[in-house]
Amino acid sequence: MSVTEPAGEPTYETASARIEGIIRRLDSGEAGLRETLELCQEGRALIEFCATELEAVGTGLEELRLDELVARLEASRAPAA
Repeated sequence: MSVTEPAGEPTYETASARIEGIIRRLDSGEAGLRETLELCQEGRALIEFCATELEAVGTGLEELRLDELVARLEASRAPAA
């Protein structure tokens, strides 16, 4: 399985599940040298993808908090009607 779904869109959840599968395979001790290298390369790409996704979500959450703060500040400054 690769990072991308059949529709071409990767998801954090599928990448995370694949990383778990890679870890299980490596832990089994059954992978040969070439397969171990390929799994490590795939795992690294998946981890980088997941890190990017987490960073994007974190940034989005920070923006939401800032928007919330600005709205509260504006509400507190609004003249009472």
